[in-house]
Amino acid sequence: MLKTSTSEDGYLVTGVDEAGRGPLAGPVVAAAVILRPDCRLEGLDDSKRLTRKQRDHLDPLIKRAALCWAIGAATVREIDAMNILQASLLAMSRAVAALTARPNLVLVDGCHAPNLNCEVQAIVKGDQKIASISAASILAKVHRDQIMIDYHCQYPQYGFATNMGYPTPAHIRALRLHGVTKTHRRSFAPVRAAIRDAEQIP
Repeated sequence: MLKTSTSEDGYLVTGVDEAGRGPLAGPVVAAAVILRPDCRLEGLDDSKRLTRKQRDHLDPLIKRAALCWAIGAATVREIDAMNILQASLLAMSRAVAALTARPNLVLVDGCHAPNLNCEVQAIVKGDQKIASISAASILAKVHRDQIMIDYHCQYPQYGFATNMGYPTPAHIRALRLHGVTKTHRRSFAPVRAAIRDAEQIP
C-alpha cells in the first residue's frame, strides 16, 4: 500500500522522480507532483513495473488529481557536459521550479536529491512507497517516451519508438551500422565506441 504523502493544511508535499538515466539517446526527464489530500488513485506504482498501457491510462488521471504538476528535463548536451547523475538532479530542480505552488517538502526517489530552497528527502525505492513519487515517475516516463517516439519519426532506423533509447542489441547494431545522431549521448560508452569505430573506417 502506497503512503499518500499529500498536502494538508497548506503544507505542500511534492513527489519527484526521473526517467531516462540509462538510455544511450534522448534527454533525461523529471516530473514533480503535488497530490490533493483527497487523492485516491488506484494503480499507482513504480512506472517501470507498469505496462505502457497502464502508464498511458494513469497519466491524465494523475494530472487531473494533482493540485499541480510540472515537467523538467536536461538535454543530451547537458548530460554529456556534467554526467547523467548531475543532469538528472538538474532536471528534478527544473521540475520543482516549474510548479505553480511552492512546496514545503520534496520527496525524491533514490539516494540522491537536488539542492532546493526547501526541505528535501531522498527515499530509496520511493516510487514503490510514496504515492506522489509514483505519480511523478509515471508522468516523467510517459513524457519521455513521447519524446523518443517523436525522435523515431526522424531516426526510424534506431527503433526509438520501442527501445526508447535504451541499449538493446538492435539499438547497438544500428549504432554500428548507421553511426551516431545528435540525440545520442556521446559520453556513454557504447556511443563512444561507435564513434571510435567510425573514425577507424578508411
